[in-house]
Amino acid sequence: MTISRLQRINSILKSAMSPVVLKVIDESSNHHVPVGSESHFKVIIVSDQFEKISLINRHRKINELMQSEFDKGMHALSINAYTIEQWGEKQGKLQSSPECLDGFKNTINSSIAD
Repeated sequence: MTISRLQRINSILKSAMSPVVLKVIDESSNHHVPVGSESHFKVIIVSDQFEKISLINRHRKINELMQSEFDKGMHALSINAYTIEQWGEKQGKLQSSPECLDGFKNTINSSIAD
């Protein structure tokens, strides 16, 4: 049985970060990629390991953990990394991922579905 990229991301982050909250979302269908590409992801992660770590260093940590997935073809990773306190303040106020800017959003997926 093949393990999906989403499952691998989930497993890697759970193991390394012991998160209180972890949401891994496949956003590939919002981009100009073939169905099933597993190329664009969003991670929402809350961990006490982020205490006293700058936002840029949180992103660096997650990107380092995800390097093997980037090496296997993952194209983009939107990271929302919070301390437990920040997460409490953010509830219900999360930003959406940026729109795909390639000018062809969903054209492959919609043409396949037709």
